[in-house]
Amino acid sequence: MPTLQALLDQRATAWNKAQEFQSRATSEADMSAEDRQAWDAALADVERLGADIEREERHARLSNVDYSQVVAATEETDAEQHGGADRAAAYADAWRSWVREGSTELTSEERATLRTGWVDGKELRAQGVATGAAGGYTVPAPFRAQLIETMKFYSSMRDVAEVITTETGATLPWPTNDDTANVGAILSENTQVTEQDVTIGTNDVGAYMYTSKLVRVSLQLLNDSAFNLDSWLAGVLGRRIGRAQNAHFTTGTGTAQPEGVQTNAVIGKTGGTGQTTSVTYDDFIDLIHSVDPAYRNSGRVGWMLHDATLANARKLKDTQNRPLWEPSVQVGVPDGLLGYKYTVNQDMPVMAANARSVLFGDFFAGYLIRDVQDVQMLRLAERYADYLQVGFLAFARTDGTPQDTAAYKAYRNSAT
Repeated sequence: MPTLQALLDQRATAWNKAQEFQSRATSEADMSAEDRQAWDAALADVERLGADIEREERHARLSNVDYSQVVAATEETDAEQHGGADRAAAYADAWRSWVREGSTELTSEERATLRTGWVDGKELRAQGVATGAAGGYTVPAPFRAQLIETMKFYSSMRDVAEVITTETGATLPWPTNDDTANVGAILSENTQVTEQDVTIGTNDVGAYMYTSKLVRVSLQLLNDSAFNLDSWLAGVLGRRIGRAQNAHFTTGTGTAQPEGVQTNAVIGKTGGTGQTTSVTYDDFIDLIHSVDPAYRNSGRVGWMLHDATLANARKLKDTQNRPLWEPSVQVGVPDGLLGYKYTVNQDMPVMAANARSVLFGDFFAGYLIRDVQDVQMLRLAERYADYLQVGFLAFARTDGTPQDTAAYKAYRNSAT
């Protein structure tokens, strides 16, 4: 199988070939049928190789992750909660036994160990499912870390926003401030210093309960010792929760769900009349410069857009006839758009009348995601016994909020 660098080289070659065909004619209409067919084939190769590169990069990232270290202080917290590292490991072993075999097959020692996963050493269960087969347990550190890492790969927002983790889900007041318009002054001798207030705003960061919905697993898989149930469950549950959270982190209303980064984004540039489904080179330049240089110089700025919008942008050229999109030819260096990295977020709106279809700025400074460490899972054995299946549900508590709306701006398509 080609290496990542080989794929990058192949894509660069395909892209250069596509550019050669485009540069031969002043417009697509001037192309011969043969050149247009070859141009389309070269662009298709760029798309295909781009998808292969993305898969290889994701595989490399997953392969290099130490899942025991993904969530800060998780193992220390677990060890403290269970009374030491050895007891935390015993809890993880007992929890896996519970996942595979249910409560009825647990030893008395394993039952006692699982009870330490709850406040005051008591085993707490969700109301209405207080049976041995359905009782929920806090997931151990390695499983929780792997679940959260999987959520991250399916949540574009988690790649760029600031993410904090708290021990509880109590409402957390979060200060906001934009002081970029205020400046200092020269002070003359024997002159009183003038005042300039700092305006502090606040946002409350809560903790919405997200569920993976029900996943049913056959008894054959549960009993198969060669089957890595931990990784499989963390992947399925994490992907489901990650997708739901990313939609809210992007376009959430802020009512009974997180407020999305795009929902109330400040408009930095509005497209001209007729640009209901398009964006121009000049629009991109104006959007970049609508963000204060204090944020642009942070080293974290970039674009956020839907893949369909990126496809549109890849067809644009600057005033020197150079493509705005810049494919990476080096491992570890992301593709660029006008010299800035970009994040493809499929929950961003596609271009349409009045749509905030492109964001640009420092999303780490601009958006906050708050996770609560404890993740709970329920095991439902009796409900699907006639199918010889066991149901699993995961619950994770999370919230998100814009924390500095000056850190990023939006491009809005024209209304007409």
